Amino acid sequence: MQPGKRPLLVCRHCDEKAVINMRQHKLALCGPHFVEWVQKQTERFIEKYGMFTRDERVLVAVSGGKDSLALWDILLELGYRADGLYIGLGIDGGLSYSDESHRYIMEFIRARGGELTLHTVDVAGMYGASIPDAARLTRRGREKPCSVCGLSKRHIMNRVAREGGYDVLATGHNLDDEAAVLFGNALVWSVEYLSRQGPVMPPSHPGLARKVKPLFRFYEREMAAYAIVSGIEYIYDECPHATGATTIRYKELLNQLEESSPGIKLQFMLRFLKAREQHSLFAQVREQLDLRTCPTCGQPTTNDGACSFCRMWERVNARRIEDGS
Repeated sequence: MQPGKRPLLVCRHCDEKAVINMRQHKLALCGPHFVEWVQKQTERFIEKYGMFTRDERVLVAVSGGKDSLALWDILLELGYRADGLYIGLGIDGGLSYSDESHRYIMEFIRARGGELTLHTVDVAGMYGASIPDAARLTRRGREKPCSVCGLSKRHIMNRVAREGGYDVLATGHNLDDEAAVLFGNALVWSVEYLSRQGPVMPPSHPGLARKVKPLFRFYEREMAAYAIVSGIEYIYDECPHATGATTIRYKELLNQLEESSPGIKLQFMLRFLKAREQHSLFAQVREQLDLRTCPTCGQPTTNDGACSFCRMWERVNARRIEDGS
């Protein structure tokens, strides 16, 4: 080896050059063995946490990003009955962001023979306004549409899963996502959210699908590596409205900790889940949740009368009429 040159990392299972070194696992793998490892680990997590079985129908929420497309690919490779759901939010941000996201999803489907099922919901076409316009008309979220976006996506995912007869709704949240949310909720001791956070959320209301996060133990860089090695093209840009989001700042802080203590994010997540289960943390909060049925859409709500989604879109369309738009 030449002076100053770092030693070549090789795969633990063969003599090929490693494409990734996962310090938290003390594991370096070549491309084929890494893909195999991710798929086997995903199946292990699905079984360990009782997410779903091979007889159940799974709806995967896909955004065009690396995590959701990787998840769909993994489930298909493992032989699960998985269809996709894309929600067109009408976000441009000078990047044609929503259009580009949809294009990557269609490329993913074409690369697999074009036989996959994709449910597509155009928010503006169905409800009368794009997500940014809805945020502007309701002045919800202080000029940022994130609150409107989250509320709308949750409602639409529940509706499509219920109407399509799906047992499970799967999202591509990775460990970095989950650890950042956990960190934020723990900082302000948001017990309602802490009581619900985890890889599996049982149906909170008759007719709703079980919500699962099969990738919640994988680091973001592992999912990016999986997409690249598997030849999955995806949209690299973050949502243009994500700039300055608190979760991004939390991710940066946690990444600094991870750099000096490999595996700390995974331990943070797993030990929280273990402590909550063993010590029945927040059990009383979960039991006290009083859900009613929205008379407009039939989905669960804590409100008396219409749910927050229906109330918001009622205000959006009232403002559109006032503005003559």
